[in-house]
Amino acid sequence: MNLFSPVSFGDLHLANRVTMAPLTRMRSSDNGVPGELVVEYYAQRAGFGMIVTEGTWPVLEGKAFVGQPGIETDEQVEAWRLVTDAVHAAGGVIVLQLMHGGRVSHPEITGTERIVAPSAIAIDGEVHVPGGKKPFPTPHALTVDEIDSVRDAMVVGARNAIRAGFDGVEIHSANGYLLHEFLAPGSNTRDDQYGGSAENRVRFVLEVTKAIREAIGAGRTGIRISPSHNVQGVVENDEADVRATYELLMDGLAPLELAYLSILQKDTDGDLVRDLRERFGGPLVLNSGFGSTTTRDEASALVDGSLADAVAVGRAAIANPDLVERWESDGDENTPDPSSFYSAGAHGYTDYPVARVAADV
Repeated sequence: MNLFSPVSFGDLHLANRVTMAPLTRMRSSDNGVPGELVVEYYAQRAGFGMIVTEGTWPVLEGKAFVGQPGIETDEQVEAWRLVTDAVHAAGGVIVLQLMHGGRVSHPEITGTERIVAPSAIAIDGEVHVPGGKKPFPTPHALTVDEIDSVRDAMVVGARNAIRAGFDGVEIHSANGYLLHEFLAPGSNTRDDQYGGSAENRVRFVLEVTKAIREAIGAGRTGIRISPSHNVQGVVENDEADVRATYELLMDGLAPLELAYLSILQKDTDGDLVRDLRERFGGPLVLNSGFGSTTTRDEASALVDGSLADAVAVGRAAIANPDLVERWESDGDENTPDPSSFYSAGAHGYTDYPVARVAADV
């Protein structure tokens, strides 16, 4: 196999092994509806073997950013249908990343009375709200009944994604958001069946995953994790606990035969990633982490060396809608402009040139 060979992940059939990583872009409306610009953005990138959308909230309490899309209302579902139709018309595969933000939010973002988390522990830092920055608030610690309600809301979100025409759903259990908050002892200090031991801390993630798998099928369900990524207040520095927690998670996921596992990890060739892949037993997508642009050589090495079945690419995907074509022809790349990652409008979003156009100029 190589980076440009086809591969199947369950019911997902990829033309190549370069996938577009989920990327927060904040271009949807205040009520979480993706518009024409979002349609254009994703359709431009249909040449990736698989597009994974930006994290999308299943319930308003789970909204983490201004301009973040949702998959809760009929209006949102119908708007996403325009995205999926455009990607499919261009020959692409697109998966919705289902994300509950947990405590990484503020009531001025959600418009709700509270934000929620496993435990009433605030993130030490500030959050961007419509009027500027404010300290992260102390979240409401979910009761057991409320945990059940969140799980059910995520299942409805997954069903809505399929109704909107998505080829599958990626469950976001990484980067400090709600599911990741349950996994880490620093953000989860519960003393019931969802806290304390590693076995208890993985319980909610497994319950959510099993329920979504039951609702939409194993072949259309993936999951993303980021062990020891240490962002947004979720810190996992105890190597023994990290290994115990994520090994138990993989042992719980393996019998589900999901479409794929996506791991965000700087040490892509480390013992932890190798161990988790073996325990999971299914297709693996690797992403080497934040802060650096994935190169063609790095991506090729991961696939050619059989460390991963596919590679998730972030910044290079933002700047190069035709990245796969550029990589396959060993062409030059556009340089990403970080100042426009989270701004509004087309600049830095849909106006990066494709190589064919650039060559004709």
